Amino acid sequence: MKKINGTIIQYFEWYMDCKQNLWNQISENAEKLAQIGITAIWLPPAFKGMGGAYDVGYGAYDLYDLGEFDQKGTIKTKYGSKDEYLNCLQVLKQAGIESYADIVLDHKMGADMLQTIPATKVDWGNHNLEIANQETVRVGTKFKFPGRNRKYSDFEWNWTHFNGIDYNNNTEEHAIFKFKDKEWSSFVDEEYGNFDYLMGADIDFENPEVVEECKRWGKWYVELTDITGFRLDAVKHIPATFYRDWIQYLRRETGKELYTVGEYWTGDVNKLHNYITTTQGEISLFDVPLHYNFYSASKDENYDLAKIFEGTLIKENSAMAVTFVDNHDTQPKQALESFVEPWFKLCAYSLILLRKEGYPCVFYGDLYGIPYSGIEPIYKLEELIRLRKEKAYGNQNDYFDNNNFIGWTREGDEEHIKSGIAVVISKAGDGEKRMYIGEKFAGFTFIDAMENCEEEITIEENGWANFRVKGKSVSVWVKK
Repeated sequence: MKKINGTIIQYFEWYMDCKQNLWNQISENAEKLAQIGITAIWLPPAFKGMGGAYDVGYGAYDLYDLGEFDQKGTIKTKYGSKDEYLNCLQVLKQAGIESYADIVLDHKMGADMLQTIPATKVDWGNHNLEIANQETVRVGTKFKFPGRNRKYSDFEWNWTHFNGIDYNNNTEEHAIFKFKDKEWSSFVDEEYGNFDYLMGADIDFENPEVVEECKRWGKWYVELTDITGFRLDAVKHIPATFYRDWIQYLRRETGKELYTVGEYWTGDVNKLHNYITTTQGEISLFDVPLHYNFYSASKDENYDLAKIFEGTLIKENSAMAVTFVDNHDTQPKQALESFVEPWFKLCAYSLILLRKEGYPCVFYGDLYGIPYSGIEPIYKLEELIRLRKEKAYGNQNDYFDNNNFIGWTREGDEEHIKSGIAVVISKAGDGEKRMYIGEKFAGFTFIDAMENCEEEITIEENGWANFRVKGKSVSVWVKK
């Protein structure tokens, strides 16, 4: 459920060393998160991955094992035990924080047995192009989950439940092998001809047994955990029609709202529009084009700040946009590395946290740092989250009329007595913006909550003022 001025936090980063204790850490921190203004938490995948205690969660092995069974060399997942996870979700609920589970249905990894089957090699650059004759391959496609011993589900996966795989154990060859009598799914991204295949044993969503098992698992998961929403991984590789039907089924069966956001990784906003249309508006999307705009603005000294929202989901369909600055995929040393430069981080966060459009998501690595890469927490980010909760209300006036300096004001509302802000961003030298914040503030003194500008500003009788900013920074002016 998206709340007014709600803020999500993605509570993990790729290299986090949480010593199989993350669920307990979140439980301990829940009250503090609620106090600063966090209203929802995106939790990492809670099920057992092929990497056991070291799997971030995307090498999905057994979705029914939430840290309960001795599989892949561990009982706990990287983040803790099943009981700790369930307790964490209840603590979050008591703190008034929504919980969004990260769901990885695209593929399975870490099979229990190999199977010998006919398959045809396809081209890495065009998955529709077969580049060899059919051959017999030995592949990891049999999943029996012996450690779980059929508890919760007796469904066993075999090669007929998959479309293809990228490794032949016979020859030790890495290539994409499409299985006999299989076709790649439709309603997926068209990159590489057809981007159904991503990694591991690629799940076949045209198979009715697969669809039924995914529905059965989803219902079990929601009812067991009492989760309030989902973050769907890699949706551009899974038929949009499958996820549309899956989420409709779960909402109907459980009677829960289940706010859902999908990760469709593309800089092309038209592909996002197309996905939203195909899924009938059931699934919000992360605004990846906006992330790339932030990245470009932080790297290119000639970037036109006035166009920061051009070609983005927040500009064209803000009700469906979950905005973010960075995440576990864009952080240093990751596959989609495009980490926004430190000097621009607070500017970018002010653009998602202090405006009325979109549903912002804060990255753990920005709030708490990434020790693995020597990255410090973003100074004053917690303050921005608080400012969203306390002050970012009311009518919004935009001043996006200069390529180096942009700003906006929020006039506040009667419900939030301390509300009302003026924000100015610079990507070059010192400057100022003349902006209207409202006649009700006439005569009041405003100060920069970011403490970049030391001087105070008095609002004129007509509700206008010249709001200043230092070079390459953001100033957030609030009533003293």
